[in-house]
Amino acid sequence: MAKTSHALTLACFLIASALTPLAAFSATKGKVLFVASNALDMGDAAKHDARNNLWEYAPPFHIFVMHGYEVDFVSPQGGRVEFMMDPLGISSYAIRYENFLGKAGNSLKPEQIHASEYQAVYVGGGYGTLFDVAADKALMALIGRVYDHGGVVGGSGHGPGGFANATLGNGDYMVSGKRVAGFPNSTEYTKDWAKQGSLLPFLVEDQLRKNGAHVENKQTLTDKHAVVVDQRIVSTMFLPSAALVAEEMIRVLQQPGP
Repeated sequence: MAKTSHALTLACFLIASALTPLAAFSATKGKVLFVASNALDMGDAAKHDARNNLWEYAPPFHIFVMHGYEVDFVSPQGGRVEFMMDPLGISSYAIRYENFLGKAGNSLKPEQIHASEYQAVYVGGGYGTLFDVAADKALMALIGRVYDHGGVVGGSGHGPGGFANATLGNGDYMVSGKRVAGFPNSTEYTKDWAKQGSLLPFLVEDQLRKNGAHVENKQTLTDKHAVVVDQRIVSTMFLPSAALVAEEMIRVLQQPGP
């Protein structure tokens, strides 16, 4: 399974790189905020892994850097955020040549972030975001402020669960009324990664629906790796499309304003 996922990740990266090869030279530079978790396990005796998935952070990081954007990390506690999965392919490149771990090892705290400085926010997968990011009111308000001033918000896998609770200035949930994809319940129930979801504070689809989103999943999408774009929210169900989420976020950022 790991080999298959890795192959899909590399394939999606190659596709993403080919879609707009000249964008790196023409994109207006800006700043993108990567939101990551400080959680290491899911709180059970077996210490099921809750760390961030490297393959859902390093490839999107590379895409943004390649297009001329500066990336900062933020986490509930600040400081180092940790990853699972091997540093293969483009992840290795981002680590070796693009200071990925330097950025991720010095994540900012929410109170250190000025939302007006960022054009986009990205939340990757790994179960940790469901535990600490989604419950952090300062982060949820921060994501909402970036969206309120015209920013783009994206996520992959369990990442959309990490922004499901984000609130706008008017008090509404950011996801309300929008099509959003995230790690599907039907898949969660079949996996032992979180004991069929029993270790989680909530399931991604459930929280999105609770807060008014129109959830897209394997029943509504013909391609389970599809990227869903609704207004300025960009999302996907599974990690192989994480790099494509970054590409679509950049496309939305580059669209002319009203």
